[in-house]
Amino acid sequence: MKKYYTRACNFFYGSNSKNLVKKALTLPLCGDPYISFNQVEIFTRNKKVVKSKTIFIKNIKKLPLDIKKKVSKDLKKISSKREFFKKKSHILMGVLNMTPDSFSDGGKYNIFKKALRRIINMIEAGAKIIDIGGESTRPGSKIINQKKELKRIKSIIEIFKKKFPNTLLSIDTRKSLVMDYSIKKKVDIINDVSCFKFDPNSINSIKNKNLWKIIHHMQGTPQTMQIKPSYNHVLLDIYDFFENKIKKFKKDKYKKKLILDPGIGFGKNLKHNLMILNKISIFHSLGFPILIGTSRKKFINQISGDYDTKERIGGTLSSILFSYSQGVKIFRVHNVQEVKQGILVFESLLNKWKKNISVQTV
Repeated sequence: MKKYYTRACNFFYGSNSKNLVKKALTLPLCGDPYISFNQVEIFTRNKKVVKSKTIFIKNIKKLPLDIKKKVSKDLKKISSKREFFKKKSHILMGVLNMTPDSFSDGGKYNIFKKALRRIINMIEAGAKIIDIGGESTRPGSKIINQKKELKRIKSIIEIFKKKFPNTLLSIDTRKSLVMDYSIKKKVDIINDVSCFKFDPNSINSIKNKNLWKIIHHMQGTPQTMQIKPSYNHVLLDIYDFFENKIKKFKKDKYKKKLILDPGIGFGKNLKHNLMILNKISIFHSLGFPILIGTSRKKFINQISGDYDTKERIGGTLSSILFSYSQGVKIFRVHNVQEVKQGILVFESLLNKWKKNISVQTV
């Protein structure tokens, strides 16, 4: 059976974009008139055979009826506003690993005073979300007891909303015990890299709770995910994964409070990661905010050479700006100040474009 997928492409920016939207020559991306598009790439999947073609939006009416219905439905989702952002052009999620063994900063912030200072520094630098984790999920990491994980982060969770009432609290955990405690302390986001599969009780912990759930894609487990990962078509396989997970929340009271994370580096090789980033705008047709976490990831070294994790800021920023140019607005990062600066300059450049400039991904 054939299945169709729609990806927005050929983007316009700034005041030029806004004028084109007013003239109905482009459609706003995620409801933002300052990023718009006038073409779509349509993927057709028939078992293992995938084909694609790019057409102008104005020519959708010429498509066969079944494809036209699907693409038109997707366009409504692609161009609709996202509740999460309100009027923010981007949102930075600062990373706080209270672990001894995280791939990038293990052991640096697992003491209360150091963790608190780290939070303050990230908020002052521009983070609107702080993502706190007590267990490493780097490739090859070991599972720890849920009581031990909670003990590592409990003191920070306890005081977070009192000290930082205007900052969203995200908890990076796969364990229901940690979720339950965090929910009692008014957590805003649950970020489970297993997408609520690791702990069978986790789905009940978040069911009908007024918080955001991150739908994170990972092939395998942290112990196995980088052992020869393979896909029929990485982009469409992840899309189908998201689609199925969204359906499972259909009866949830807060079914709209989902964020999609394709899981860069979680069960993907270099080719997979680049394919996802190159065409990440395909996930807009699911109608939910997109988050990416490319910060300091291994794929940067695979492209640019052997650099320590702290020296991968350039690669991190370039991947973020490229994703931003396709309408991604939530970025999970370690270097908040540098990324914030880069986005602000990039936004200024995009918004100053006066000519009919567009960006097309390959």
